[in-house]
Amino acid sequence: MRVAFYAPMKSPNHPVPSGDRLMARLLIRALELGGHQVDVASEFRAYASTPEAAAALEPAIGAELERLRLRWKSGPRPELWFCYHPYYKSPDPFGPAISAEFAIPYVTAEASYAAKRDRTGWAASQKLVGEAITRAAVNISFTDRDQAGLVAAFPQARLAGLKPFIDTTHFERVSTVPDPCRLMTVAMMRAGDKMESYAMLARALRLIEDRAWTLAVIGDGPMRQEVQALFAGLSGRIEWLGERNAVEIAGLLGRGCIYVWPGCGEAYGLAYLEAQAAGLPVVAQETAGVPDVVEAGVTGLLTPDGDVAAYAEAVAALLDDRQRRDAMGQVARRFVLGERSLAMAAQVLDGILRDNAATGVTR
Repeated sequence: MRVAFYAPMKSPNHPVPSGDRLMARLLIRALELGGHQVDVASEFRAYASTPEAAAALEPAIGAELERLRLRWKSGPRPELWFCYHPYYKSPDPFGPAISAEFAIPYVTAEASYAAKRDRTGWAASQKLVGEAITRAAVNISFTDRDQAGLVAAFPQARLAGLKPFIDTTHFERVSTVPDPCRLMTVAMMRAGDKMESYAMLARALRLIEDRAWTLAVIGDGPMRQEVQALFAGLSGRIEWLGERNAVEIAGLLGRGCIYVWPGCGEAYGLAYLEAQAAGLPVVAQETAGVPDVVEAGVTGLLTPDGDVAAYAEAVAALLDDRQRRDAMGQVARRFVLGERSLAMAAQVLDGILRDNAATGVTR
């Protein structure tokens, strides 16, 4: 099929790395592996930080919608519209209208809806998200939590599941040589949840200074100095590796022994899958969709949300028990390479589309 792909929050071609951009790119590659022809339909960013900012986008949205209509009235039309990650701050302002006008199926992936946002000025955007979800031929959820939320809000919506996945190519080539004291983390350095996670990690590591550990941090960003300040006094144990490419990250992870990242506000965390693919057990918080990528007690340890002491104890437990740590890492690697690869996801995704798209055209 000819697929028009749209990510309203952040285009897959956006210059700033993020989990959203990575998943958008992975979905495009999965669609292409399934034999579909993918076109990024629009680079328009529908994200708005406030309801007022959302209202201010209306003229530009109208112009972009008209551009899309004219384009496909005179040229080859898409056979399906695929929207990645519509939610109240970045609804899809184009797909439902285009799919109705050209009688093509509409599909969402990682759509989310929070009724409480209606009471905070976002009702207009929420309405767009709700209409898109109910209209869709199928809504693809990545986590059990997200799917349960859609079921509760829209019991009539058509749903399917696709577990989070990564491109395992680089990790399949990695020869793991773990340093028994080397903790690893990979994360951007920016305000919000990332900064909160760095702060929690720093507090937890201070509680286990008596253990022999070092921490290698892969990542960079506008708050690099603030992140480094959080680890003041531990500087002799921290290695700041900066931003690295995918091949370098795979190799560096293969030299660690435990992946440590609390994951405050984490939707699910593709970095957890990458770490496991390199043979590292994970220590994270049991929050949101993290249990969909880390199997507690099997491929890692998950601790109560916000409990710094419990998090520190979990890291210490794996540092102290090499046999358990190595066994978890081996299981984690088999899990990701065998069940969460791009190739596996392409098969599942293609099956979802073929099962739903043919009968999913609504007007």
